[in-house]
Amino acid sequence: MATKLAMTLHNTFVFYNPGIEVYFILVILGVPIFLLSKWILKKWIKVEKTRKITTWIATLIATPMVYVGIVTLTMYLLFYYPKREFEREKWLATAKEKRYEFSENIVNSNMLVGKTKKEVQYLIGDEDNGSKSDVWRFYLGFVPGVANIDPYVLHIEFKDGKVIKVVQYET
Repeated sequence: MATKLAMTLHNTFVFYNPGIEVYFILVILGVPIFLLSKWILKKWIKVEKTRKITTWIATLIATPMVYVGIVTLTMYLLFYYPKREFEREKWLATAKEKRYEFSENIVNSNMLVGKTKKEVQYLIGDEDNGSKSDVWRFYLGFVPGVANIDPYVLHIEFKDGKVIKVVQYET
């Protein structure tokens, strides 16, 4: 049973293959967690041997949990951006670099589908898209993220003067 558990743990580490920096970070996090656990448990557990064992167990459990929490929070902060419901006045008043905040609502609600070029122009402007063109593109800016090197575009297709397709993509 113990060898099966050891093999499972070994295979897990080989599969995920954390870099050496992860172990350094865990040690750096583990030291204050150990000291904090020791300080807290000193008040509640009077038997020294029990307190030491409990401190080590608490440190071994809490350290990876704190690490995962920090990584999760960091990823959330890197990829977070507000998603706003489309309002014409806010869209027109917002800098072009921040219009990605509205684009998901525009695409998912299909609010432009079936509208004429004049109606689209009234709602979101025309941004120098020629009235004769059946494909309009609107610059949305750079969506927050780790390797976002290309801006996003709102792509609107017309057929017979009416919107048939609205998508957003990275250029």
